[in-house]
Amino acid sequence: MAVVSMKQLLEAGVHFGHQTRRWNPKMAPYIFTERNGIYIIDLQKTVRKLEDAYMFIRDLTANGESVLFVGTKKQAQDSIREEATRAGAHYVNARWLGGMLTNFRTIRGRIARLSQLRSMEQEGIFDLLPKKEVIKLNHEIEKLEKFLGGIKDMKKLPGALFIIDPRKEKIAVAEAHKLGIPIVAIVDTNCDPDEIDYIIPGNDDAIRAV
Repeated sequence: MAVVSMKQLLEAGVHFGHQTRRWNPKMAPYIFTERNGIYIIDLQKTVRKLEDAYMFIRDLTANGESVLFVGTKKQAQDSIREEATRAGAHYVNARWLGGMLTNFRTIRGRIARLSQLRSMEQEGIFDLLPKKEVIKLNHEIEKLEKFLGGIKDMKKLPGALFIIDPRKEKIAVAEAHKLGIPIVAIVDTNCDPDEIDYIIPGNDDAIRAV
């Protein structure tokens, strides 16, 4: 049985690609036709590729590995957070900080700082500090939560990345390549599929499609 039906994909608008002038010729095998200056993605191929990606993620997580969801474009931020939380996965949805994977030790240090500040807050230490200092610390917490909140429980490098729009997340893609971490991604008609291990051809711009 299919993980997702073609009907569901159609209703979500997954088949709408980019304008024909904004395309990557390597995506030609996944394009069904062109309509009113927009490429229409072949959803039969999307369904098959979704199956492949699903099997890969299922086997990966069955072996105790984690998946890091990445989507920082406005349309993807809420979906990334909600779906990652639902799946018990880690996520980055505000901004990819350079070195999130390749300099993971430093990132873990920032996460430890967030944990320390949270503990101070819960233990009532903030109540003993000057108001100005508390405002400063709360601002630091806010910033750390925004950028690192989705990976604060990630104790080691993920087994795979799930990316929405690899063109936008090119730093994450480069870091994963450097470390040999496989990538699953929703790839629109303007992306380079060669950079992705498990591609899911689809509209990466519409909220419903994502």
